[in-house]
Amino acid sequence: MTRLEQIYAEKVAPELKKEFGYTSSMQIPRLSFVSLNMGLGEASNNNKLIEEAVVELTAIAGQKAVITRARKSIAAFKLREGMPVGCRVTLRRDRMWDYLDKLMNFALPRVRDFRGVPDRGFDGRGNFTLGIREHSIFPEINVDRVEHVKGMNVTIVTTATADKEGKMLLDLLGMPFKK
Repeated sequence: MTRLEQIYAEKVAPELKKEFGYTSSMQIPRLSFVSLNMGLGEASNNNKLIEEAVVELTAIAGQKAVITRARKSIAAFKLREGMPVGCRVTLRRDRMWDYLDKLMNFALPRVRDFRGVPDRGFDGRGNFTLGIREHSIFPEINVDRVEHVKGMNVTIVTTATADKEGKMLLDLLGMPFKK
């Protein structure tokens, strides 16, 4: 059991059960999975960029990233169906808990002028999406070897049914929201 998972089991779950008055432990919101996505618009022209992104996202996540391809051709973007446009990885179980621990305790505090994560990234169903402008905040990335600074989206999917439940879950886990 990972450190963050242990915190969830010992502190967060009982607190949520008490706060929202759940009668069953299966009603308590929990994390389902975390999805990491790097969209690379320039990847259609530069094949090396997509390979670099896959290697870096794999290092960050600890799991092999998959190349995402265009579903439709769009002439204005010089994009053909099947061309690589980014990469993604979905984390579950221990890798998910380890990644979230690393994100909240190591990566986010390394962001320049960090004052907290805005809480407007909730989707109405308790899931949270966070945009990261520089992937170099993660300890696995060697800043000297990075040629292109890439952004990424982190989506935390929960079993919560409302934003209030999802926010409290992430808040109790240690997500540094803006005050």
